Amino acid sequence: MKNQYQYDVLIIGAGAAGLSLALSLAKHARVAVLAKSDLKEGSTLYAQGGISAVLDEKDTFDSHISDTIAAGAGICDENAVQFTVKNAKQAIDWLIENGVNFTTKKQPDGTTQYHLTKEGGHSHRRVIHSADTTGQAIEESLEKQARKNPNIELYENHNVVDLITSKKVGLGNNHCLGAYVLDRNQNKVVVFRSRFTVLATGGASKVYLYTSNPDVSTGDGVAIAWRAGCRVANMEFIQFHPTCLYHPNAKSFLISEAVRGEGGKLLLPDGSPFMHRFDSRGELAPRDIVARAIDHEMKRLGVDHLLLDISYKSSEFIIEHFPNIYERSKSFGYDMTKEPLPVVPAAHYTCGGVMTDLNGCTDIAALYAIGETAYTGLHGANRMASNSLLECIVFAFAAAKDIVEKLDSSTMPNELPHWDESRVTDSDEEVVVAHNWDELRRFMWDYVGIVRTDKRLQRAKRRVEMLQSEIMEYYSNFRVSSDLLELRNLVQVAELIINSAISRKESRGLHFTLDYPKKDDVNFSKNTILEPPLYK
Repeated sequence: MKNQYQYDVLIIGAGAAGLSLALSLAKHARVAVLAKSDLKEGSTLYAQGGISAVLDEKDTFDSHISDTIAAGAGICDENAVQFTVKNAKQAIDWLIENGVNFTTKKQPDGTTQYHLTKEGGHSHRRVIHSADTTGQAIEESLEKQARKNPNIELYENHNVVDLITSKKVGLGNNHCLGAYVLDRNQNKVVVFRSRFTVLATGGASKVYLYTSNPDVSTGDGVAIAWRAGCRVANMEFIQFHPTCLYHPNAKSFLISEAVRGEGGKLLLPDGSPFMHRFDSRGELAPRDIVARAIDHEMKRLGVDHLLLDISYKSSEFIIEHFPNIYERSKSFGYDMTKEPLPVVPAAHYTCGGVMTDLNGCTDIAALYAIGETAYTGLHGANRMASNSLLECIVFAFAAAKDIVEKLDSSTMPNELPHWDESRVTDSDEEVVVAHNWDELRRFMWDYVGIVRTDKRLQRAKRRVEMLQSEIMEYYSNFRVSSDLLELRNLVQVAELIINSAISRKESRGLHFTLDYPKKDDVNFSKNTILEPPLYK
């Protein structure tokens, strides 16, 4: 059995970013794509709303740029915003070429055009979508293309332990050489050597008790990049989606922002609207404002959910626009054509991440980060709806172009040290992992959630330091498992979120603290950048 694999490019993550990159590189390089579960199981699959792009003749680049910067609350990188917006149509055209069927609508003159919807923060209809399962349409189309491409090898059930860098193996400057990977099919750690390595592992919302994300969203890319020596930025800005279905069995089921975009109203338990009291844009205010408003009203009234109502629209309209949401909600006993849906906020998107340039390059040579794992500067302090899938495709293209230009001058690493398990044993206390996992997610929700205070953050800091010590001891003594690797990464990401939040003495975008309720442009109109021990 192989213990060392060799590829030109190792892509860690198989969502929209990872698969788009793999397909873009396949003509030029041998590519390996790692998925730590089934190939399609990731946040892309569950993305409902769509992709924002200037496709309507009444819309403009300047408008999309302005809306994005406004949502980002003053700390977007304008170059990153312009770069993303201006490359959006190319991304959409490429997806269509690769089999993504976006929703169309017949026009009064008899022609058919792509249907564009409007979501929070957007001043125009510019969100192209595939009904209400856009992510699924993208993931399945790209997976189909990747599975039949001879230059792409797909490895499911492969969980990365850590990156291998020249600094770690005593070869001088910090250059990425590949990764140690837990092959869950064989329950052994193997080596992947590569000229280039790309982190496309998605976000970290599983660090919270309530999240719209699937179980695999454990911040792996951010944590392993940090341990290898990469800076991270803006980890305090965690986006809480305002509307997840409230039901004990509706795990991670998101009610798309497009429901509000098409006229859905947020209501108190007595049926009265309330968003007008928080923002003149009402239900279409940016997500941070809507999530805080819902959180405020739930705490004020002492209730466990509020309501989202679009039942005043015709049944035909609702079922046509939201077929998946309609069917899923109905399976939980709610008919959205006749009644409001119970909703609560949930952790949804990690706006910060591994710092990169516009080519996806990190602080470590030959290491890239793209998609939700990366901090490109596009989102600033708050991500505008439907800019995330766009970022995945645009920066996958950019990284591919950069890698292709460097391929001829790159060298394949020689055989690397094997994973050493000589001093560890099989675990006899798996309950430690389960207990620490639950404790971490609960105190992060209670102390580092939608509304924060200095006291809550300090409590969280003390607890995360204690958990880190316990988990490190466990990691050092027992053979690695997928659950242990995810917990190790989650506790690292939790520390980064907490320390970033502590350092920002203001309220901006997704970071809201009762101790500093106003924005401070004099001292904090900038990114929060953390440097790891290995960074120089």
